[in-house]
Amino acid sequence: MKQPSYAVVGGGILGAATARRLLQLQPEASVTLLEKEPVLAEHQTGHNSGVVHAGLYYTPGSLKAKLCRRGVGLLQEFCAEHELTYDECGKVLVALDEAEKSRLADIKERAVANGVPGVRELDAAELREIEPHVTGVAGLHSPHTAIVDYAAVTRAMAKDITDAGGTVRTSFEVTGLRQDGQQTLIRGSDGQEERADQVVLCAGLQSDRVAALAGDEPDPRIVPFRGEYYLLRPERRDLVRGLIYPVPDPRYPFLGVHMTPRVDGEVMVGPNAVLALAREGYGWSRVSARDLRDAVGWPGFRRFAAKHWLTGATEMLGSLSKQRFIGAARRYVPELTTADVVSGPRGVRAQALDADGSLVDDFRINRRGPVLSVRNAPSPAATSSLAIAEYIVDTLLDRKEAAA
Repeated sequence: MKQPSYAVVGGGILGAATARRLLQLQPEASVTLLEKEPVLAEHQTGHNSGVVHAGLYYTPGSLKAKLCRRGVGLLQEFCAEHELTYDECGKVLVALDEAEKSRLADIKERAVANGVPGVRELDAAELREIEPHVTGVAGLHSPHTAIVDYAAVTRAMAKDITDAGGTVRTSFEVTGLRQDGQQTLIRGSDGQEERADQVVLCAGLQSDRVAALAGDEPDPRIVPFRGEYYLLRPERRDLVRGLIYPVPDPRYPFLGVHMTPRVDGEVMVGPNAVLALAREGYGWSRVSARDLRDAVGWPGFRRFAAKHWLTGATEMLGSLSKQRFIGAARRYVPELTTADVVSGPRGVRAQALDADGSLVDDFRINRRGPVLSVRNAPSPAATSSLAIAEYIVDTLLDRKEAAA
């Protein structure tokens, strides 16, 4: 009897988790992970802030909420098994006024509904006990929010794949997908080919384009937003003990500048969110006419920009002015100055936009015959990766768990 074959396109954490899960359930199968870069985790995964999100904000019952909570447990177990750092440094949301304080109760209600453990509201004095350099009228504490190194997690997943008999092929950029009898023929940019009975597309920043190769719809379109960070100088890292976040404003699409310790000891300040000039453009110098045309030409982006132009202008000013950028963090860490930071890493977020201009908030996964496409996997996708992989593979194998 012929053994099943699978190809997973995209060597970020989600693709690696999916290939690993396939081999867990079907160890006899042929499973190949394809990545266009020479190494895995080169883009969103490798530029991730490293936060293991506890599930505070997500709509109860949504895929985000369910898979985030499941993913946290799986990720913690994975890190323990593979001797990777998993640091429950905790997280506080800082309310600066009464309006923000009033929103904390709703966030706590969502967190409790999602099963987030230990969440509690703080008054100003309790907030200062947890974060002595923070100023706010109130806060919300999530003591089990953690940090990890997602690139290291991805590399460990890749080792699990090869140890289980799977294949990891790097420098394989997918340029064509077509049915060839009972299999899908996958073409690479340099003439390479791969065949598989079923294909999973986890292409991140290129997810809409790769899905289009399989005949999927153009909606939603990926629009890239670059996030820029500063790093605290080593002698100023004592300003921060754990994760320090603003209270999200539901009127705006992005969270705002926050402070994030990393497992390597660095502390990041950021990010902002500006339209990237290329899907893989981590600075102003990288410009792609095609990427800009695809973004600006998408009706969904024009509608989004018309609604949020003021926020976009504010984010742009923060990108151009260090003082303005750091000023956003100074609102809740007033001791912070521009002299306390140096330029830090940058990442690009693959944000899916529907044609009506709305941000696609929940995870979105489409299936067309033997090809399953992950069309939207924003934060907390890294946190949720092992649980998303379970969901994908259950869907692929028509297991009942996928519908739960």
